[in-house]
Amino acid sequence: MHTDRNALFENLWVDYQNVTPSAVQIHRILGAEEGQAIINDHIALRTFNLQPVGLGALAEHFLGLGYREGGDYHFKAKKLYARHYEHPDPEAPRVFISELLTEQCSPELQTVVKKLVEGVTEESVAADNFLYSGRHWSLDYDTYRKLLDESEYAAWLAAWGYRANHFTVSVNHLHNFKTVADINQLLKDNGFKVNASGGEVKGSPEDLLEQSSTMADRVPVQFRDREVTIPSCFYEFALRYAKPDGSLYNGFVAASADKIFESTNASM
Repeated sequence: MHTDRNALFENLWVDYQNVTPSAVQIHRILGAEEGQAIINDHIALRTFNLQPVGLGALAEHFLGLGYREGGDYHFKAKKLYARHYEHPDPEAPRVFISELLTEQCSPELQTVVKKLVEGVTEESVAADNFLYSGRHWSLDYDTYRKLLDESEYAAWLAAWGYRANHFTVSVNHLHNFKTVADINQLLKDNGFKVNASGGEVKGSPEDLLEQSSTMADRVPVQFRDREVTIPSCFYEFALRYAKPDGSLYNGFVAASADKIFESTNASM
């Protein structure tokens, strides 16, 4: 397990950049507009609810760095469960980990996913580099397509494995942009596609959180039998509001997160 929080997030960022070229460009554009460092609000990780790769096993990497459990979230239609983790250091990025509830899926999907995961060892899951280690299994394109027909989440995870699904710009830390809508306009002005599912701005001041995201980049992936260009990762933007006690809201809004998941949809 990592003993250095900064090193872990740096490694996650390097891996994420490799498959999310738009995030590198947006990071550069925002940095130039702001003249300051861009602060990461949170990252998100995806997994299956099977041993040894369940949500809890991924969370161990963060609990060992002083993180503690925050809220939990249910996504019935997508058959997902998620929890977020936060750190006593307010500058530390939050972590959002979700898992597919495989037992709620078809027997066909369950068979495929169990086969994918059965080669993953507890040792590899506990290794320092697991959270940015990518795919631990061989996958052919037809199997990917079959998973995609039932669960976009399962297909994405099968194709990409373990890495940050997205990083998130903290709008609260920006000087020259005060609203998520302003960020969305900057993105569109520079030719990036904004996720419009549920509206371009998800959430509200009443929810204490507003979010938006790009649509995932499309990059080539090597399947067992061919190379195909599919959605990879995306970049998110979050604006948090103060709770009655004056502290910033640390959690997430399930209805908004539900739409953010769709940033990796191929059809949008």
